[in-house]
Formats: sequence, structure tokens, C-alpha cells
Amino acid sequence: MGLTEFLAQHITHFIDKVGYPSVFILMVMESMVFPVPSEAVMPFAGFLIVEKSFTFTGVIFYSTLGSIVGSLLSYWIGQYGGKPFISKYGKYLLLDHEDLEKTEKFFGKYGDATIFVSRFIPVIRHLISIPAGFAKMSIFKFSFYTILGAGMWNAFLALAGFHLKQNWEKVMKYNEIFDILVVLAIGVGIYIFVKKHLNRKRA
Repeated sequence: MGLTEFLAQHITHFIDKVGYPSVFILMVMESMVFPVPSEAVMPFAGFLIVEKSFTFTGVIFYSTLGSIVGSLLSYWIGQYGGKPFISKYGKYLLLDHEDLEKTEKFFGKYGDATIFVSRFIPVIRHLISIPAGFAKMSIFKFSFYTILGAGMWNAFLALAGFHLKQNWEKVMKYNEIFDILVVLAIGVGIYIFVKKHLNRKRA
């Protein structure tokens, strides 16, 4: 069994065993500052739609519920804790100040619509709720844009996983190529994490 197939099998098994709560909890984390990318959750939930363990409606409902809950928690951290909270506790939340500053500038430049657009942009979608809280953006607008953007993104990834699983035998013909890509992605992720950690230490 190749690495890609091994990861797919075990992640799918975990989500299947825990059920919809796993999708909800992982997406709460994804919408905060934890390193849980939706790209590593939703396609596998799509796998389980093919296997009839999940329904498309259930996957979208619980994933989007998780997205809005996680986003609101980050929004309230920004609104009530402010920058002093981030300075004091950000390191415990795995919060990267450079990324947060970039996200703040992005929010300042494009305004409310950023909340919708950011759901499709890696890194920024994890942090965008905090500057929205700083800015005391309308909670109704914030919730509307978050639900709309997250719902669309989650649905896209679930559908991608659904079609991937349906064509799994064809995909596995290129198993070695996927294994190399997965190893490279993990290697790059570790490199970036270590580099940032060392830069913080030097700073």
C-alpha cells in the first residue's frame, strides 16, 4: 500500500468512526488558527458520501456549522481580547504575527467582502476573523459572508472528494506520483514550520 492510499484509508476511517462530530470539530479548528486545512478534511468526508456513511447534506451542514463556530470564536477573540490578547497568548494558539499583519492589511484594503473571498485563500482564511473582530464588523454581515463562503468551499471540496473516490482505481494507477507529491508537501510544510520557529527564536 502506498503512502497516499495509506493516509486516505486511515483518515477516512477516523472520520467514519467518529462520525459527523469529527467533521464539525476539525472544521472548527480549521476556521481558527490551528493547522488543520480543510483540504485535508473535506475530500475524505466526500469519500464517505460515496460509501453512503455520510450524506451530502449532512457533510455540508456539519462542516459549515464548524466553520461558523470556529470563525465566531476567532472574531470574539479579536473583538474582546484585542491585540494585547494576541501578543500574550498568540504563541499558544500557533498564531503567526506576520501572517496576522498581512491578513489585517488584506481586510483593511478590501473590507467586508474579504470575509467571503478569504474562504478560498489558504492561511488568510484561518486568520481573517480576528481582524474582523478588531474592526468590530457587524456580526450579522460577518456570519452571512462566512456561511456563504465556507459553505461554497466546503461543498466544492466534498464534491472533489466524491468524484475522486468514484475514480479511485484510476487514480491509484498513478500512486507513486501521488506518494512523491505527498512526501514533498509534508517536507515543505516541516521546512516552513521549522524556519518560522527559528526566525521567531532569533527575533
